[in-house]
Amino acid sequence: MKTDELVALLSTNLEPVDRNSVVRTLYVAIAAGSIVAFGVAVVGLGFRADLMTARALMFLAIKLAFAIGIVGLALLYLSRLARPGGERKISSALLVAVPFLIIMVLAAISLGSAPRSHWESMIVGDEWLECLLSIPIIAIVPFAVSIWAVRKGAPTNLSRAGAFAGLIAGGVSAMAYALHCTDDSLPFIAVWYGGTIVLCTLAGALLGPRLLRW
Repeated sequence: MKTDELVALLSTNLEPVDRNSVVRTLYVAIAAGSIVAFGVAVVGLGFRADLMTARALMFLAIKLAFAIGIVGLALLYLSRLARPGGERKISSALLVAVPFLIIMVLAAISLGSAPRSHWESMIVGDEWLECLLSIPIIAIVPFAVSIWAVRKGAPTNLSRAGAFAGLIAGGVSAMAYALHCTDDSLPFIAVWYGGTIVLCTLAGALLGPRLLRW
């Protein structure tokens, strides 16, 4: 068969491609993963007892704003990385570091305004181990559905796509865990929320090449 005939054969009976299907699948998967994550957090850990007080709501809003900022920015990048060659359309992924920088600056200001003798309790808190374990565990389902959705788009930079899937999963999990966590100091949020989200990101980068392989 000649090349022209082969091209003609391949171009017959073509159907238009839905260019938004990958993004739509990704967003639906993240929404489903978020519902599961919030369900696991509420059923497994429960709401914090003082959730409806003004102070608790204020710090819950801070935690949610931090995590939502991460998830929102990471989702924009992952929707590009999910397509073949999508990494070439990303000029810089450093924008996702902005929420981390903001919470670190707020944490530094908080520490600077407190006596040095309070620093350890502000950073370590009472729930550091629970936070360290809970956020990665709750992130398992959001990460799994994110990877499933990204596979639909056939990414070509598997490590980076996996890292952003892990970043989103960690952020979603942090939002769910915030409903239970009563440690509200800004240094605690910066270290343990931020640190565990980074761990989820690193895990995603390591698992991406295996889970996203064509």
